[in-house]
Amino acid sequence: MSKNILEMRHIRKQFPGVYALSDTNFSVKEGEIHALVGENGAGKSTLMKILSGVYPKDTYEGEVVIDDKVMSFQAIKDSEKAGVAVIYQELALVKYMNISENIFLGNEILNKQGLIDWDTTFIRARAAMDQVGLTVNPAARVINLGIGTQQLVEIAKAVAKKARILVLDEPTSALTETEIEHLMKLLLAFKERGMTCIFISHKLKEVFNIADRITVLCDGKTVGTYNAEDLTEDKLISLMVGRSLTQRYPSSTRKAEVVAKNKVAMEVKNWTVYDPELIDKIALNNINFYVREGEILGIAGLMGAGRTETMLSILGVWGKKSSGEVKLLGKPVNTRTPSDLIRAGINYLSEDRKGSGLVLIQNVKNNMALPSLYSRLKMGLIDQDAELSVVEKMVQTLRIKTPSVEQLTLNLSGGNQQKVSLGKWLLTNPKVIILDEPTRGIDVGAKYEIYTIMQNLAEKGIAIIMISSELPEILGMSDRILVMHEGTVAGELPRSEASQEKIISLATGGK
Repeated sequence: MSKNILEMRHIRKQFPGVYALSDTNFSVKEGEIHALVGENGAGKSTLMKILSGVYPKDTYEGEVVIDDKVMSFQAIKDSEKAGVAVIYQELALVKYMNISENIFLGNEILNKQGLIDWDTTFIRARAAMDQVGLTVNPAARVINLGIGTQQLVEIAKAVAKKARILVLDEPTSALTETEIEHLMKLLLAFKERGMTCIFISHKLKEVFNIADRITVLCDGKTVGTYNAEDLTEDKLISLMVGRSLTQRYPSSTRKAEVVAKNKVAMEVKNWTVYDPELIDKIALNNINFYVREGEILGIAGLMGAGRTETMLSILGVWGKKSSGEVKLLGKPVNTRTPSDLIRAGINYLSEDRKGSGLVLIQNVKNNMALPSLYSRLKMGLIDQDAELSVVEKMVQTLRIKTPSVEQLTLNLSGGNQQKVSLGKWLLTNPKVIILDEPTRGIDVGAKYEIYTIMQNLAEKGIAIIMISSELPEILGMSDRILVMHEGTVAGELPRSEASQEKIISLATGGK
């Protein structure tokens, strides 16, 4: 049995008004792949920020022990010197630098004159890239690389720093199936070479596929550490959420035959759009679909199929329309500015809540009130009392866990941030709401709450379009499923006839 390479003992970390970690213990054996799981807000990210030196020693209680030596990290550099490398969900790359520059940023290789030795830099970058299976040119700029390749650059950075403990936080959330498979093989190869990996993910299937042991956190405390082979997915979920989830998707009182007779809320006809960067290229070709009041229309397809682009082009923020029309409740929508569409009743929840869905440095109240400010204007001024009232009511309705509506949004868990993002659109009283990857990066408990909110909205007659890369989610929540392939609608499936095999066949160009 290998020894513990890392021990985090009796860790306590407090933020204003709340303990993020309370007497938390975490130990990892040398050369293992160790999964760290828990609901959003359980303390996973806080624990790893302590390990990485983001939170200095004097900001928390407890001990971080590596190789039986108590560490006192004051900065990220100290953690890196001890052999720790953390790769976050939001990759920390400088997009306009090339791969080699990113790999050695902050650790530049200098010659005798104190200048960067570019020849050696490229040689060592190439060596690190070879270890992660990255075959592109080291001089390629990061901005021109796909997300999966960018993640390999991050891992190559860790290799170049001779990291012994590699932490990956939600590493597969934006990857294709092929990229995920490559990453898993890479982590197993690192394990064979003796590297230790801490794997944080809400995708429990991946956790069971790759982890040797699993540590569960709940409300800032360690529930326990278990051999992966001794757990089932249902047992792990109950440990994470502190209760049994008897079903993954909430039941609905809506009946398919009734929904099928509802009025069409939004219809898109002959929608053709040119790529904004390649003006001669048709990105979306003759797309036709509709969604009824009280219906959840699932949009499936591989990454790059045009799902998000279709919705953003309808909102007027992507591409150049060539032809087509949008109707809302049977009437043509002639304006295509986002503000006009919001007022008309068509809303879009972004797949990137941190980048374009929320203003993280603003509080919950300001974020939630922003799209509907116009509805609370009196003589050109915002009615602050009315704003506070509607926001507090929405926080209660969506069961958002926050000390107050004055709390900064960046201090909330991912699931609660997603609820804030959803709540701001509900305050506009939408007729159609487009949810792009609504449960990306949130845990199973928070997912169920989002699903319940969706079902409640549909039962109230709101039309929902849900884009999702998770086929179980598409099958579990959709009344009807539209499958896209290379900028076209490849097919449509009623829920009763849909299966993962049929969806994948259509998404890959089959019949």
